[in-house]
Amino acid sequence: MKKKIDLMSIIGWVLAIVLMVFGIIVNLRDPENLLNVKNLKNFWDVASLLIVVGGTISGLMVAFPGASLGKMGKHLRIIIMPNTYNPQEYITKLVECAKKARISGLLALEEDINALQDNFMKSSLMMVVDSVDPEKVKQQMESWMDSLEERHSQDIAFYDKGSALAPAFGMIGTLIGLINMMKDLSDIDSVGPNMAVALITTFYGSLLANVFFSPISNKLRVRHEEEYLCKQIICEGVQAIQAGENPKFIEERLIHLLPEYKQKKYTSAADNNGGGEGN
Repeated sequence: MKKKIDLMSIIGWVLAIVLMVFGIIVNLRDPENLLNVKNLKNFWDVASLLIVVGGTISGLMVAFPGASLGKMGKHLRIIIMPNTYNPQEYITKLVECAKKARISGLLALEEDINALQDNFMKSSLMMVVDSVDPEKVKQQMESWMDSLEERHSQDIAFYDKGSALAPAFGMIGTLIGLINMMKDLSDIDSVGPNMAVALITTFYGSLLANVFFSPISNKLRVRHEEEYLCKQIICEGVQAIQAGENPKFIEERLIHLLPEYKQKKYTSAADNNGGGEGN
């Protein structure tokens, strides 16, 4: 597994902020006063920020264990600099192991296993080399997969809940502002500014939900699917190797786990490399 910088995520966040600032300070209807940076002050209110951000975090603290909050930094790293899970590489490696096991026996895989970087593949193949019962190997791998899915589902649910709480607290802040404003309607001049402050909390809530929580939730879901697919390939490949199946059959079986466009990509790459002969 290699790490790479996800430029799309970085560009997306920067672009969202730039476009919002552009929309706030640029007045295309008045070319003589095109830029009005002072407008940015209209969108800053500490009390509104505390209601939305503080309220959202408080709600998440109630809904999830404290460890979930502590993972936010880790999740941002996963978004910006994720591990690269290439299913084609996993298939190629498993087919190589299948060929070697068929020719030299399962014990011959030990040296290759020690060189593996993926701990899931390493542990799974090591059970096969150690002659663990096939049913127990299957159960153990399924247990690891279930644990992975449960952990990732909770992480995704954390940001899904955040994307729901932020607009809700934005509305609560707006209601607080409107109630305070309605209590003192005698001062007509203050109605406009007070209304603007009341609406800022809705703006903050929408911003937090749609620029932060919701995109992170979706990107974590994408990362999970990438990793889970590779784990599925490992599970199928390891069980097939332990059963002594034909490497060519194993390769075809694993290819069919890929999405259709990746199947074509894998087949095309195999043809360009001359293809492998099954034993």
